[in-house]
Amino acid sequence: MKIHSQSYRVAEGSKVKLHKWPTDGPRFSQSKHACHKLLRKHIEQLDELQQLHYASNQHALLVILQGMDAAGKDGVIRHVMSGVNPQGCRVHSFKTPSAPELEHDFLWRSACVLPERGQIGIFNRSYYEDVLIVRVHPNLLHAQGIAHASSKIWDERYRSIIDFERHLHRNGTRVIKFFLHLSKEEQRKRFLARVDEPQKNWKFTMNDIKERRYWKDYMRAYEECLSATSTESAPWFIVPADDKVSARLIASQVILDALRAFGSSYPVVDAQRRRELRAARQALQKK
Repeated sequence: MKIHSQSYRVAEGSKVKLHKWPTDGPRFSQSKHACHKLLRKHIEQLDELQQLHYASNQHALLVILQGMDAAGKDGVIRHVMSGVNPQGCRVHSFKTPSAPELEHDFLWRSACVLPERGQIGIFNRSYYEDVLIVRVHPNLLHAQGIAHASSKIWDERYRSIIDFERHLHRNGTRVIKFFLHLSKEEQRKRFLARVDEPQKNWKFTMNDIKERRYWKDYMRAYEECLSATSTESAPWFIVPADDKVSARLIASQVILDALRAFGSSYPVVDAQRRRELRAARQALQKK
């Protein structure tokens, strides 16, 4: 069950047409048991690599998750990162901006919670909302202090995002971005499950139905965004999300590849440190 993560990567400069990207991804095995077994293996490998990443303290990894409601962002976080030490991983969910956040530029609130060296940061939604939901609902620009937006505002924001992510890359933060590509029909089924199953009722609001009416607008906004902001240093991966297990396997493979690419190693013990350790051993051996 080989997963070629680069098959889901958006090449820099390419023009994304989402209807050409499948929402129902490949089954990496006919057996659900085999797929879950592979995911557990990925989780174990992530745990090992995260410990190495944390100990080396040389780089940071920022994982961004975007997608329509019910696309499975929470599920990827919960399942893929389930074995990672919480001390080395931070999750931030970005909802409606607060009043203080609206007094700053649209990148500010994300910049405040970027991962430190040795950490994995996960953004459940992100600054990309400001070229997605705000583009679909441009009236939201008024709350950001923009009364008369020019037609160039989206291109300007794309440029700000690219510059921001390149700055992060130059300073040791690797950025990988996932668009969980869900079909409208699968979203409908998941919404029905949230309505029908009592333990899922809390996940559903009538606003979900309202936003669903803008499906085509969101797809156009995503196409523009993915085309404009997938770069060599901060690539987008379009992950087919109709099958939750396949989506989690693909996401975990991409994260594994990113961590391995760091080439991290445990800190080298120099001569002085070895002397300290020998002295510590002698002290501990004394009764």
